[in-house]
Amino acid sequence: MRQIVLDTETTGLNARSGDRIIEIGCVEMVNRRLTGNNFHFYVNPERDSDPGALAVHGLTTDFLSDKPKFVEIADALCEFVRDAEIIIHNAPFDIGFLDAEFERLGKPKFTGHVLKVTDTLVQAKELYPGKRNSLDALCERYGVSNAHRTLHGALLDSELLAEVYLAMTRGQDSLTMDLQVDAAGGPAGAGVAMAEIIVLAPTAEELAEHEALLQGLDKEAKGTCVWRALAETRES
Repeated sequence: MRQIVLDTETTGLNARSGDRIIEIGCVEMVNRRLTGNNFHFYVNPERDSDPGALAVHGLTTDFLSDKPKFVEIADALCEFVRDAEIIIHNAPFDIGFLDAEFERLGKPKFTGHVLKVTDTLVQAKELYPGKRNSLDALCERYGVSNAHRTLHGALLDSELLAEVYLAMTRGQDSLTMDLQVDAAGGPAGAGVAMAEIIVLAPTAEELAEHEALLQGLDKEAKGTCVWRALAETRES
Protein backbone atom coordinates (compact mmCIF):
# COMPACT_ATOMS: atom_id res chain seq x y z
CA MET A 1 0.00 0.00 0.00
CA ARG A 2 1.53 3.29 -1.13
CA GLN A 3 0.44 6.48 0.63
CA ILE A 4 1.58 10.07 0.09
CA VAL A 5 1.21 12.67 2.84
CA LEU A 6 0.89 16.05 1.10
CA ASP A 7 0.88 19.69 2.12
CA THR A 8 1.11 23.02 0.32
CA GLU A 9 1.88 26.62 1.19
CA THR A 10 0.17 29.36 -0.80
CA THR A 11 0.20 33.11 -1.44
CA GLY A 12 -3.20 33.46 0.23
CA LEU A 13 -6.42 31.67 1.07
CA ASN A 14 -8.42 31.84 -2.14
CA ALA A 15 -7.36 29.91 -5.24
CA ARG A 16 -10.35 31.25 -7.19
CA SER A 17 -9.20 34.84 -6.76
CA GLY A 18 -5.73 34.08 -8.12
CA ASP A 19 -3.74 32.92 -5.10
CA ARG A 20 -1.07 30.38 -6.07
CA ILE A 21 0.95 27.49 -4.64
CA ILE A 22 4.43 28.49 -3.49
CA GLU A 23 5.59 25.25 -1.88
CA ILE A 24 4.57 21.61 -2.11
CA GLY A 25 5.86 18.79 0.07
CA CYS A 26 5.06 15.08 -0.22
CA VAL A 27 6.20 12.29 2.10
CA GLU A 28 5.97 8.70 0.86
CA MET A 29 4.89 5.74 2.99
CA VAL A 30 4.76 2.13 1.81
CA ASN A 31 2.98 -0.37 4.04
CA ARG A 32 2.79 2.35 6.73
CA ARG A 33 6.54 2.88 6.77
CA LEU A 34 8.31 6.10 5.78
CA THR A 35 10.56 5.42 2.81
CA GLY A 36 12.56 8.67 2.68
CA ASN A 37 11.49 9.06 -0.97
CA ASN A 38 9.98 12.52 -0.70
CA PHE A 39 8.93 15.18 -3.22
CA HIS A 40 9.58 18.82 -2.35
CA PHE A 41 9.68 22.04 -4.36
CA TYR A 42 9.45 25.75 -3.75
CA VAL A 43 7.46 27.34 -6.56
CA ASN A 44 7.59 30.78 -8.13
CA PRO A 45 3.94 31.94 -8.01
CA GLU A 46 4.55 34.95 -10.25
CA ARG A 47 2.83 37.19 -7.69
CA ASP A 48 3.35 38.44 -4.15
CA SER A 49 2.00 36.71 -1.06
CA ASP A 50 -0.69 38.37 1.01
CA PRO A 51 0.75 39.88 4.23
CA GLY A 52 -1.19 37.42 6.39
CA ALA A 53 0.04 34.41 4.43
CA LEU A 54 3.62 35.72 4.42
CA ALA A 55 3.52 35.93 8.21
CA VAL A 56 2.58 32.23 8.31
CA HIS A 57 5.11 30.75 5.88
CA GLY A 58 7.84 33.42 5.63
CA LEU A 59 8.55 32.71 1.94
CA THR A 60 9.25 36.09 0.37
CA THR A 61 8.79 37.08 -3.26
CA ASP A 62 12.55 37.59 -3.55
CA PHE A 63 13.27 34.08 -2.23
CA LEU A 64 10.79 32.50 -4.68
CA SER A 65 11.82 34.57 -7.72
CA ASP A 66 14.36 32.03 -9.04
CA LYS A 67 12.35 28.90 -8.17
CA PRO A 68 10.62 26.79 -10.86
CA LYS A 69 7.11 27.71 -11.94
CA PHE A 70 4.33 25.19 -11.33
CA VAL A 71 4.26 24.22 -15.01
CA GLU A 72 7.86 23.04 -14.63
CA ILE A 73 7.10 20.60 -11.81
CA ALA A 74 3.55 19.52 -12.70
CA ASP A 75 4.49 16.38 -14.64
CA ALA A 76 6.92 15.23 -11.94
CA LEU A 77 4.25 15.78 -9.28
CA CYS A 78 1.68 13.78 -11.26
CA GLU A 79 4.14 10.93 -11.66
CA PHE A 80 5.05 10.93 -7.97
CA VAL A 81 1.45 10.75 -6.72
CA ARG A 82 0.09 8.48 -9.43
CA ASP A 83 -2.32 5.81 -8.11
CA ALA A 84 -1.39 6.47 -4.46
CA GLU A 85 -3.65 7.28 -1.53
CA ILE A 86 -3.12 10.96 -0.71
CA ILE A 87 -3.34 12.02 2.93
CA ILE A 88 -3.99 15.72 3.59
CA HIS A 89 -5.07 17.73 6.62
CA ASN A 90 -8.05 19.87 5.52
CA ALA A 91 -7.96 18.36 2.03
CA PRO A 92 -10.42 20.74 0.29
CA PHE A 93 -7.98 23.63 0.75
CA ASP A 94 -4.97 21.94 -0.86
CA ILE A 95 -7.01 20.11 -3.49
CA GLY A 96 -8.66 23.41 -4.48
CA PHE A 97 -5.26 24.99 -5.12
CA LEU A 98 -3.91 21.95 -6.97
CA ASP A 99 -6.99 21.79 -9.17
CA ALA A 100 -6.64 25.51 -9.98
CA GLU A 101 -2.99 25.03 -10.95
CA PHE A 102 -3.82 22.00 -13.11
CA GLU A 103 -6.71 23.85 -14.76
CA ARG A 104 -4.31 26.61 -15.85
CA LEU A 105 -2.25 23.92 -17.59
CA GLY A 106 -5.22 22.15 -19.18
CA LYS A 107 -4.66 19.03 -17.07
CA PRO A 108 -7.31 16.84 -15.40
CA LYS A 109 -8.10 17.59 -11.77
CA PHE A 110 -5.61 16.40 -9.16
CA THR A 111 -7.91 13.60 -7.95
CA GLY A 112 -7.87 12.14 -11.45
CA HIS A 113 -4.22 11.18 -10.97
CA VAL A 114 -4.49 9.47 -7.58
CA LEU A 115 -6.22 6.46 -6.01
CA LYS A 116 -8.11 8.43 -3.36
CA VAL A 117 -7.77 11.33 -0.92
CA THR A 118 -7.99 10.89 2.86
CA ASP A 119 -8.66 13.98 4.99
CA THR A 120 -7.11 13.68 8.45
CA LEU A 121 -9.07 16.70 9.67
CA VAL A 122 -12.31 14.81 9.01
CA GLN A 123 -10.89 11.76 10.80
CA ALA A 124 -9.78 13.84 13.78
CA LYS A 125 -13.19 15.53 14.10
CA GLU A 126 -14.84 12.12 14.18
CA LEU A 127 -12.45 10.93 16.89
CA TYR A 128 -12.43 14.16 18.93
CA PRO A 129 -15.67 16.07 18.26
CA GLY A 130 -15.75 19.57 19.70
CA LYS A 131 -11.99 19.67 20.35
CA ARG A 132 -9.15 21.50 18.63
CA ASN A 133 -7.97 19.38 15.71
CA SER A 134 -5.34 21.55 14.05
CA LEU A 135 -2.04 19.89 13.17
CA ASP A 136 -0.42 21.50 16.21
CA ALA A 137 -3.22 20.24 18.47
CA LEU A 138 -2.89 16.71 17.07
CA CYS A 139 0.89 16.76 17.51
CA GLU A 140 0.35 17.64 21.17
CA ARG A 141 -2.36 14.99 21.57
CA TYR A 142 -0.22 12.20 20.10
CA GLY A 143 3.12 13.28 21.54
CA VAL A 144 4.65 14.24 18.17
CA SER A 145 7.32 16.89 18.73
CA ASN A 146 6.79 20.04 16.67
CA ALA A 147 9.11 22.28 18.68
CA HIS A 148 11.08 23.05 15.50
CA ARG A 149 7.95 24.35 13.72
CA THR A 150 8.28 28.12 14.08
CA LEU A 151 6.81 28.77 10.60
CA HIS A 152 4.60 26.63 8.40
CA GLY A 153 6.49 24.63 5.77
CA ALA A 154 5.00 22.11 3.35
CA LEU A 155 7.62 19.37 3.77
CA LEU A 156 7.92 19.78 7.54
CA ASP A 157 4.15 19.76 7.96
CA SER A 158 3.88 16.65 5.78
CA GLU A 159 6.45 14.88 7.95
CA LEU A 160 4.58 15.86 11.13
CA LEU A 161 1.24 14.81 9.63
CA ALA A 162 2.68 11.43 8.62
CA GLU A 163 3.59 10.76 12.27
CA VAL A 164 0.20 11.96 13.46
CA TYR A 165 -1.63 9.84 10.88
CA LEU A 166 0.26 6.69 11.87
CA ALA A 167 -0.56 7.31 15.53
CA MET A 168 -4.18 8.20 14.85
CA THR A 169 -4.87 5.14 12.67
CA ARG A 170 -2.79 2.51 14.46
CA GLY A 171 -5.92 0.80 15.75
CA GLN A 172 -7.04 0.10 12.18
CA ASP A 173 -4.41 -2.58 11.74
CA SER A 174 -3.93 -6.06 13.12
CA LEU A 175 -1.32 -7.00 15.69
CA THR A 176 0.96 -8.00 12.82
CA MET A 177 0.76 -4.64 11.03
CA ASP A 178 4.48 -3.97 11.46
CA LEU A 179 5.57 -7.19 9.79
CA GLN A 180 7.40 -6.54 6.55
CA VAL A 181 5.61 -7.83 3.45
CA ASP A 182 7.60 -9.66 0.81
CA ALA A 183 7.20 -9.32 -2.93
CA ALA A 184 4.75 -12.22 -3.02
CA GLY A 185 2.47 -10.40 -0.63
CA GLY A 186 3.03 -12.63 2.39
CA PRO A 187 4.78 -11.92 5.71
CA ALA A 188 8.56 -11.81 5.41
CA GLY A 189 10.04 -14.91 7.01
CA ALA A 190 7.67 -17.84 7.44
CA GLY A 191 6.91 -18.76 11.00
CA VAL A 192 7.32 -15.26 12.42
CA ALA A 193 5.91 -15.31 15.94
CA MET A 194 2.61 -13.54 16.43
CA ALA A 195 2.27 -10.91 19.12
CA GLU A 196 1.53 -12.51 22.49
CA ILE A 197 -1.55 -11.37 24.35
CA ILE A 198 -1.37 -11.82 28.11
CA VAL A 199 -4.70 -12.09 29.92
CA LEU A 200 -4.63 -11.37 33.66
CA ALA A 201 -7.40 -12.82 35.81
CA PRO A 202 -8.93 -10.39 38.33
CA THR A 203 -8.06 -10.79 41.99
CA ALA A 204 -10.71 -11.48 44.64
CA GLU A 205 -10.44 -7.87 45.78
CA GLU A 206 -10.98 -6.58 42.24
CA LEU A 207 -14.01 -8.87 41.80
CA ALA A 208 -15.49 -7.55 45.05
CA GLU A 209 -14.97 -3.93 43.92
CA HIS A 210 -16.59 -4.73 40.58
CA GLU A 211 -19.61 -6.32 42.29
CA ALA A 212 -19.99 -3.30 44.56
CA LEU A 213 -19.95 -1.03 41.50
CA LEU A 214 -22.64 -3.12 39.77
CA GLN A 215 -24.80 -3.04 42.90
CA GLY A 216 -24.56 0.75 42.90
CA LEU A 217 -25.60 0.83 39.23
CA ASP A 218 -28.51 -1.52 39.98
CA LYS A 219 -29.67 0.86 42.69
CA GLU A 220 -29.50 3.89 40.40
CA ALA A 221 -31.32 2.00 37.62
CA LYS A 222 -33.92 0.73 40.09
CA GLY A 223 -33.50 -2.73 38.64
CA THR A 224 -30.86 -4.63 36.70
CA CYS A 225 -28.17 -2.45 35.17
CA VAL A 226 -27.26 -2.90 31.51
CA TRP A 227 -23.95 -4.60 32.34
CA ARG A 228 -25.69 -7.44 34.21
CA ALA A 229 -28.24 -7.75 31.42
CA LEU A 230 -25.49 -8.13 28.84
CA ALA A 231 -23.72 -10.73 30.96
CA GLU A 232 -26.95 -12.70 31.36
CA THR A 233 -27.53 -12.56 27.61
CA ARG A 234 -24.04 -13.93 26.87
CA GLU A 235 -24.46 -16.73 29.42
CA SER A 236 -27.89 -17.81 28.13
